[in-house]
Amino acid sequence: MRDSHGWWSLVLAPLLCTMGAALSAGHWLEAQTAAPSDPAPDSALALRPGDAVRLRIWREPDLSGDFPVNESGIVVLPKLGPRRVVAEHPDSLKAWVVRSYGNVLKNPSIEVLLVRRIQVLGAVKNPGLYPVEPTMSVADAIALAGGTTPQGRSNKVELRRQGEKVPGKLAGRLLIGESPIRSGDQIFVPDRSWISRNPGIVVGVLGLVTTIIYRLAN
Repeated sequence: MRDSHGWWSLVLAPLLCTMGAALSAGHWLEAQTAAPSDPAPDSALALRPGDAVRLRIWREPDLSGDFPVNESGIVVLPKLGPRRVVAEHPDSLKAWVVRSYGNVLKNPSIEVLLVRRIQVLGAVKNPGLYPVEPTMSVADAIALAGGTTPQGRSNKVELRRQGEKVPGKLAGRLLIGESPIRSGDQIFVPDRSWISRNPGIVVGVLGLVTTIIYRLAN
């Protein structure tokens, strides 16, 4: 009997441990499912960390300006305080801002814009960091940087992210809000090739070579 009891202990102990581990894993998986990360935004215009909320309030310069969204997805607006905006639809955010300021200001005239902050680099006249609105085009963003230089290749604009080139090219008419561009990205205008920048020299060299070949052949 004692041997039988010992045999059952040897069999049941590992089985109970396995069941306990499975139950623990199930509880952990349930907890992970119950607490998901931020849902995907409903719109390409939705805010991300690094973006900003631009307020223009008539006769309220102290309340107007660009207010950045921090790494936690929170923006702090004057008189309203912090608000988590990453998973919020832009229309909902705009309605909340207008309604909230209506409670603290008398008949305010408010414009709310959601902007992205990107770098425009390469063959442009004034490379740097610029805030761009989703309704602006890639060409508009380049215009903020003074436009392309004579050496710029405007039909081959690149998107770069964290030092890496994103496949594809950006058409000038593409809207920022409909593009893969995010805050922190770079719009890069490359230089034209040496040949395209020096057509006179190329034509002269080709003419000289043609003349030499003609004379040698005759």
